[in-house]
Amino acid sequence: MTILVTGSAGHLGEALMRLLRQRGEDACGLDIRPSPFTDRVGSITDRDFVRAVMPGARAVLHTATLHKPHVVTHSHQQFVDTNVTGTLTLLEAAADAGVEAFVQTSTTSAFGDALHPAPDAPAAWIDEDVVPLPKNIYGATKLAAEHLCRVVARNRRLPVVVLRTSRFFPEETDDAEVRQAFASDNLQALELLYRRADIADMAEAHLAALARAAAIGFGTFIVSATTPFTRDDLTALHADAAAVVRARFPRADALFAGRGWRFLASIDRVYDNARARSALGWQPRHDFAHVLACLAAGRDFRSELARAVGAKGYHDQVFAEGPYPV
Repeated sequence: MTILVTGSAGHLGEALMRLLRQRGEDACGLDIRPSPFTDRVGSITDRDFVRAVMPGARAVLHTATLHKPHVVTHSHQQFVDTNVTGTLTLLEAAADAGVEAFVQTSTTSAFGDALHPAPDAPAAWIDEDVVPLPKNIYGATKLAAEHLCRVVARNRRLPVVVLRTSRFFPEETDDAEVRQAFASDNLQALELLYRRADIADMAEAHLAALARAAAIGFGTFIVSATTPFTRDDLTALHADAAAVVRARFPRADALFAGRGWRFLASIDRVYDNARARSALGWQPRHDFAHVLACLAAGRDFRSELARAVGAKGYHDQVFAEGPYPV
């Protein structure tokens, strides 16, 4: 019995295939693009293709998706076809085939407008109780796919775990002002405080969800690096994040100065992964304390897996104004 990994040519799909192969697991990568980690080339929107590859699968790790960077280059219908219809096709085929577990890669982008407090308000504390307010077709279709996961889990008794993932890709931010102010590694190190996870921890969360899916039945969890902040920090984080970080991590100043790095002036949201850690038995290892330890030792703070997967981009073309059009 094999584990199907959709989106195996993408960042997370490749990371999962690498881990599964390293551990001697029988894994089959699916993608519309050939790659060293893709065993079957085809689209998740092709019902015949999906039904042909599903028999013999014991689990599905569904990472294939259109992402936020595709919002300008792809139509709303293409987002619905891939993120909604493609997910439904996989869910139904998995239920029909008696698959034991299904893990859906969703996104914290589904929270949308809930992530952005008013200028004079505290930073937003984002846990699973926050009501998603999608602000674009990406968030809307990922949330719709989550609802389909719940329906199929309920009515077909297919164990499904939905993981709302924070940032884990190495590509530069689409915010031109932030790109000019921060080196990419500087910004991504800071994001581990509140809105990012290393891809190794992200992949481990998916495998933990796979192992716990039968016991959970259905669940939705936020997956991000463990934040050092608490709700008591939210007002100060929005007003003067640098002061909060310096107080919490006294040696950060010298270590950042040694690299010519800067601190963020403001942080607008904090992702809380407590329920994922508790329910999945998952313990991410790459947090901001890890970054500082690596800086002190002169090492790269990214995991070996992150370095192996590397950057992929999202489009075949290169855009002059940034990593993708906004």
